[in-house]
Amino acid sequence: MIKPTFVIVGPTASGKTGAAIELAEKIGGEIICADSRTIYRGMDVGTAKPSMKERKNIVHYGLDLVNPDERFTVFDWKKYAEQKIYEIKASGKYPIVVGGTGLYVDALVYNYQFNNDNKRDQVDRKRMAEGFLIYGIKWSGDEIRERIRLREQQMFDCEELISETKELARKFDWKIQPMRSNVYQFVWRMLKGEISKDEAIRLGVYDDYHLAKRQMTWFKRNAQIKWCRLKDLNEEVIKDIKSLEQKVYDVIK
Repeated sequence: MIKPTFVIVGPTASGKTGAAIELAEKIGGEIICADSRTIYRGMDVGTAKPSMKERKNIVHYGLDLVNPDERFTVFDWKKYAEQKIYEIKASGKYPIVVGGTGLYVDALVYNYQFNNDNKRDQVDRKRMAEGFLIYGIKWSGDEIRERIRLREQQMFDCEELISETKELARKFDWKIQPMRSNVYQFVWRMLKGEISKDEAIRLGVYDDYHLAKRQMTWFKRNAQIKWCRLKDLNEEVIKDIKSLEQKVYDVIK
């Protein structure tokens, strides 16, 4: 059986990372991160990047690819992800693409074609490329807001976030987009005494909740996503693997 590529999407703080790691352990997979924040080196705690402990037993690709001041396009990510999918399948494992950057995911599953300016041509959003099965993690608005609040609180209680922010401020200009589109901007304002810790957390929650809403608006356009609760996700994937195996068996028989 030709192994499919599993894609797990959902809003920020939906539990995608943990679900993907658990799935990879169960089915023999390796993970490709589809996140436009975690591609940057030195941005670990503030982007909720999988920890080294989480990465210990499962190979993760798509992390720490460039510095925050380096250019990395959707075209670059698609080319990178396609190569890793090929390598993972060649090793006999399942590729698991996981992330909340909708443009990355769409570029891959709809096989965006880019011209010489790295701009994509028109694409038929009703037809995914062959070999992809895509799942979405479903939460209510109130549930995802609470998950974001808890994560922000944990981040701000982590001393590594403070030292990480100071190091980024030492190396990079706050005018560049990656520095302005993460929680680091609020940590830095807190460190300068402009806002309190509680206000920094409140702003972080507000910022990430609106990111989550934009992500869900994007993903809801894809009618081929199978939406399920976090606790049911891996069971759904394993059920689909068994179904595919049965179809192959029926053909051979």
